Amino acid sequence: MATYVLVHGGGHGGWCYQPAAKILRETGHEVYTPTLTGLGERSHLLHPGIDLDTHITDIAAVLRYEDLHDVILVGHSYGGMVITGVADRVADRVGHLVYLEAAHPADGESMIDDVGPVILAVRRSARVVDGTELVLFPGSEPMRYYGVTDPADVAWMHERLTPHPWRCFEQPLRLTNEKALAEIPQTQIVCTSTLATRDPARMAAARDAGRLWDIDTAHDLMITEPAAVAEFLLRVA
Repeated sequence: MATYVLVHGGGHGGWCYQPAAKILRETGHEVYTPTLTGLGERSHLLHPGIDLDTHITDIAAVLRYEDLHDVILVGHSYGGMVITGVADRVADRVGHLVYLEAAHPADGESMIDDVGPVILAVRRSARVVDGTELVLFPGSEPMRYYGVTDPADVAWMHERLTPHPWRCFEQPLRLTNEKALAEIPQTQIVCTSTLATRDPARMAAARDAGRLWDIDTAHDLMITEPAAVAEFLLRVA
C-alpha cells in the first residue's frame, strides 16, 4: 500500500482531487488531500501574511503530524512550488515527487519565473480584500475555469474555487538541501498542449527514466481526466 499526499494548485483546495483520490483509495492506497491555508474550506484563515513558505509549512506539518514516510508527494500547478519546498525541508519523508502539470522551480525561482506571462496576466485582475492582495477570483480572466468546459464540472468548481494570495506567486523558493532533493525520484505528468513549453532537458531526463506521461486534456487534468491521472499515479506506486 502506498501513501499519497495530493497538493492542489492556486485558487483550489483538497476538494479538487475527490474523483482521482476515490480511485486511488478503492485500490487500497492511503490518500491525503490537504487544503492550503487561506483557500477552500480554510479560506476563513486568510490573512495578509500568507505566502509560499506558509503553504510549504502546511504540507510539511501534514507529513510530520500524520507520521508519514516514503510519501508519493503530488503537486498540481502552483502545488509544484509547494512540494519542491516540502521535499527540500523534509526529504527523509518523501519517496517520490510527482509534478502534475506543475511548476518545477529551481532555487531562487518563483511562479513568475516559471510561468511569467500567465501569472502576470492574472495579477491584472487583482483585488485587495482586508489587506490581502488576491488573484484568481472564480470565473475571472485569463484562467477562468482552468480549461474545464463540462457544465457540471464548471458549476461544481464555481462553488468551491477561492481567490489566492498574490504573495505566494511572487515569493522565490529558497532551497537548503538540494543534494537530498535531487536524490528523490521525480515523475512528470503534463498536458500534451504544454509539453513543448517545458524545460527540454528536464522533460528528456524524465522521458529517458520512463517518468514522463502526457494527457491530452485541460490544465485541471485531475478534474477533466481523473481516471487517467489515477492510472499514472498508480504506476508510480
